[in-house]
Amino acid sequence: MSKKQKKQKLSLAYKPVGFALSWAGGSLAGLAFQKTWMAIRHEENAPDALDRDRGWGEVLLAAAIQGAIFAVVRSAVDRSGAKAIERSTGVWPATAKSGGRD
Repeated sequence: MSKKQKKQKLSLAYKPVGFALSWAGGSLAGLAFQKTWMAIRHEENAPDALDRDRGWGEVLLAAAIQGAIFAVVRSAVDRSGAKAIERSTGVWPATAKSGGRD
């Protein structure tokens, strides 16, 4: 089996693993955001975009913090999973279109 064929099969096999890692990362990011919001505002619940009693600044601040935390956690989890696959198989699990290496 060529390296390209192995890479294609690994990319397909990695999809369920990647999905599980993403789900776990999303849960971790949610917890991290709750802790961060509590530390910043001393409130358990962050404002929602449709919360009438919260101002624009507070709503947008919460969204920006949540987005940043989610992006960092997701990238860390995805990268860690890909590196673990590469260490164990010698092949990077992503296709070239999705940012993988050849």
